[in-house]
Amino acid sequence: MGNKQNKVTPEQQKYQQLQKKHELKRPVLKNCIKAFLVGGLICLIGQAVSYFYIYYFNFTEQTSGNPTVATMVFFSMLLTGFGVYDHIAQFAGAGSAVPVTGFGNAIISAAIEHRTEGFVLGVGGNMFKLAGSVILFGVFSAFVVALIKTLLVMWGVL
Repeated sequence: MGNKQNKVTPEQQKYQQLQKKHELKRPVLKNCIKAFLVGGLICLIGQAVSYFYIYYFNFTEQTSGNPTVATMVFFSMLLTGFGVYDHIAQFAGAGSAVPVTGFGNAIISAAIEHRTEGFVLGVGGNMFKLAGSVILFGVFSAFVVALIKTLLVMWGVL
């Protein structure tokens, strides 16, 4: 890095100083708090949906997970379609991207963006561009964990 600083001209040094002087400070703490609150609110809504399935459809805590995830992904896709989720994401940042709703948003956003190219080549071909890697590595890691658990059970460790 020392060599790079030696090759900087005086005008470039002045510009860098001017840039540092006018650079906006990012409100990191404020952004973290917003992400935490919105992510927590999304999780709270997910918990309410889970309780809904438990009390009205006689699911157990173990079996209510799948319909809850599907419902939350559906909600996020619906909100993305109406343009609401973009405003939530702009405000919350990672707080809206980390929960499962961010996965639904990523899928439907790509589908909406490429809908003018048709259903097959546009929507179908581009829908999983961003989410495809998440699906691939999620399935692969689940396979590896299940394989390790199976081997440990066969060896009598578990």
